[in-house]
Amino acid sequence: MKKTLFYLTIFFCGLFSSEAFAQENQTIFKSSGIRRSGGYAAISNKFTKINGHYANMPEIYGGWFVNQRFLLGVAAAATTNYIPVPFDAQNFPGNKVTYQYGQVGLMTEYVVASTKRVHFNVNLMTGTGFSMQYDRRELDDWDDFDWDDYDEDAKFFFVMEPGVQVEFNLLKWMRFSPGVSYRKAFNARGNGLSDSDLSNISYNLTLKFGRF
Repeated sequence: MKKTLFYLTIFFCGLFSSEAFAQENQTIFKSSGIRRSGGYAAISNKFTKINGHYANMPEIYGGWFVNQRFLLGVAAAATTNYIPVPFDAQNFPGNKVTYQYGQVGLMTEYVVASTKRVHFNVNLMTGTGFSMQYDRRELDDWDDFDWDDYDEDAKFFFVMEPGVQVEFNLLKWMRFSPGVSYRKAFNARGNGLSDSDLSNISYNLTLKFGRF
């Protein structure tokens, strides 16, 4: 009986020691999992040019913020000011024909040292851009507005906009992020606008609100 207990003790000691010294499988990609999950929304204003003219373009974006590093969300932006259409490119006769430009798509943002008072991030918007024309003077006067003075034939194309921001942590739930980005249009056709007319640098002022 004593021998049996002795051999059983030796067996279990050997079993536990082999498990203790066992090594984990080595992998190419390591994942530490989601340690912190938050989210935020941003309101931004872009100062840029379209077809050589100044364009003011408000933007909103936001989404899921993972591990205080990576944002996965959506973004939308559109011009608000008068961008004159050359007479030979007008789709219809009007008193003050202007371009309307907008974009919507996937927004990703990678934040470096998010907990520091001052840090930076890089971001990328990829999605669909569109352009159209309308008579701005008619639009300003809603009583006399005529839908014939609005171009319903919008032109759609692919657009990418990578950017970088310097970020200031004003409060735990609010950040100020001035930055710069470059908008690149691909295969834009119609409305008298080419890829080069729509592609340009943007200077951005952004406020962010949320759980960082």
